[in-house]
Amino acid sequence: MSHRHPDLSRRQTLCTLAALCTTAAPTMNAIAAPAPTTVPTEVASDLKQVQLRGRAPLRFFGLLVYEARLWAQPAFEAERYDQLPFALELEYARKLEGQAIAERSIAEMRRVGEFTEAQSKAWLAFMNQAFPNVGAQDRLTGVHDGAGGVRFYFNGKQTAATQDKAYARLFFGIWLSPKTSAPGLRNALIGKA
Repeated sequence: MSHRHPDLSRRQTLCTLAALCTTAAPTMNAIAAPAPTTVPTEVASDLKQVQLRGRAPLRFFGLLVYEARLWAQPAFEAERYDQLPFALELEYARKLEGQAIAERSIAEMRRVGEFTEAQSKAWLAFMNQAFPNVGAQDRLTGVHDGAGGVRFYFNGKQTAATQDKAYARLFFGIWLSPKTSAPGLRNALIGKA
């Protein structure tokens, strides 16, 4: 694993996030509606007895990127997220390219834990299949079965699936691990906000 100069890494992160967030004008009221109380169909078909655990917006320089929602069973424990069934739903507020979402995911997964370059390439290819380009009010949902199985859905239609415990732990760790780059969002999702 190569070590980069910290300022260069921060600059690259800011450039990547700026690229993600400037591809379209903001639509701030796209997610202004109250929290949904009905479990999304794709979540209900894969998981039983889940409810909305928490929701939180992700903003970049004040611009809404998406709202995240965590659907989990009442006994969900954040410290054991990689061993429990749940679904993470992201409803976007702007246009983003699927490839940019996949690349940013790899960068954020590196904050959660280490993985090889071979894993990085395989996971990037997988996510390029899983994540199409999105627009305002599009939803990407990841469903974790509790044993490392992951299914991705775009607006309720499955795009990809894998059975990879390491991937599941690191990917969902972007939001649920204590090492997340967005601890406030994590706290809101798991009900600590």
